[in-house]
Parts: sequence; C-alpha cells; structure tokens
Amino acid sequence: MTARRVIFDGRVQGVGFRYTCKDVAKGFEVVGTVKNLPEGTVELEVMGEADEVEDFIKEIAEESPMAHNIRGMHVTNIPPLEGVTGFTIAG
Repeated sequence: MTARRVIFDGRVQGVGFRYTCKDVAKGFEVVGTVKNLPEGTVELEVMGEADEVEDFIKEIAEESPMAHNIRGMHVTNIPPLEGVTGFTIAG
C-alpha cells in the first residue's frame, strides 16, 4: 500500500474541487479524504496500490474538470491511513 498527501494550490476552493475529487475516486481502488485548508489550498490524503494512487492523482491534476484550476501541487509520502474506508470529504 502507498499513501500520499497532495496539497493543491490555485482556484481550488468554492468551485466544487473536493466533490470532483470524490467523484473521480469512484473510478479507482483508493481510500482517503479531501478537505479545504485555511490558507485557501486543498489537502488530499489517499491510499491504495501505488499505480492506483498515482493514476488517481494524475486524473485529478491533468484530466478532471478541475485540472485548469490547479496552479500547483505538492505531493509527499505519508504513513498508511489508519481506519479510513471509502473516500470522503472532510470538514
């Protein structure tokens, strides 16, 4: 299992970005959460097989209806997500 945290920067709050992430997640074998952060960015935490996680992130960043809203993204490895089932919008 691979777990990643992605911070998306740009016009990512108030435009349906989190809902788009949740919708895209339906097409992948991943679990995780997505939430708005106070500084105007969006945090995605996702876990699954490495190729599923990478393809999921790529789909959001390059092919989703929100891709044009993303100005930048910072991806880091994180420890496995404990007790997370499904994909949810947090906060």
